Amino acid sequence: MPFKVDLNCDMGESFGAYQMGNDAEILEFVSSANIACGFHAGDPSAMRRTVRLALEKGVGIGAHPGTPDLVGFGRRTMALSPEEAHDLVVYQIGALDAFIRAEGGAMQHVKPHGALYNMAAQDVRLSEAIAEAVYQVNPELILFGLSGSELIRAGEKAGLRTASEVFSDRTYGPDGSLTDRRQTNALLTDPEEAIAQVVRMVKEGKVRATDGTDVDLKADTICIHGDGVTALDFARRISEQLPTEGVEVGAIGSFN
Repeated sequence: MPFKVDLNCDMGESFGAYQMGNDAEILEFVSSANIACGFHAGDPSAMRRTVRLALEKGVGIGAHPGTPDLVGFGRRTMALSPEEAHDLVVYQIGALDAFIRAEGGAMQHVKPHGALYNMAAQDVRLSEAIAEAVYQVNPELILFGLSGSELIRAGEKAGLRTASEVFSDRTYGPDGSLTDRRQTNALLTDPEEAIAQVVRMVKEGKVRATDGTDVDLKADTICIHGDGVTALDFARRISEQLPTEGVEVGAIGSFN
């Protein structure tokens, strides 16, 4: 197939024995899992459970470090220094990596969560601190970041392999940024619309922005938000549709 893409989902965003969302079911359809590390969501029991599920399904596992903001689910902007961002990323990667190793697996990637992800997309110093943290822990890890963002540039500068990420269920501004979640048009809820957006991003490298213009981007990995009400349906339909469009789905670590 001429096109290859990774399909990732945020997971493990629950606590103790209580599992939120459809993690086990969604793992049937995605190729990579971003597992919460306890700061924005998750706890040791949830991390272990999700790691085991991902390994059972042969899915690539990544750390999903966020800001220390359980109440705001890591989606509220915080005033973090580069040094603070570096340390909280190292801490969270290390925590998840211990569970992965204990279960006999290996970490594939790191994808910042929520506000940390969005801040790093625009802030050069913050993105460089995150990239340095990932590289210092393990230079073989793949750094996920918004396509065209400062985080992707920082990862490349640090010597990391990067994966440019696009979103199946989000709309885009004319500058290539994600529409703020507080806007009524931030999310796509129609599966057909989401699938059409995904196919175009992968095959044409373009997305239609909210102002009607086309934005160029690179799609190495596609995100499906695991906490969305349509997440399971999106994952199933996108994973089934992409091969019919000549697109191979697989874990990013398996692609050359």
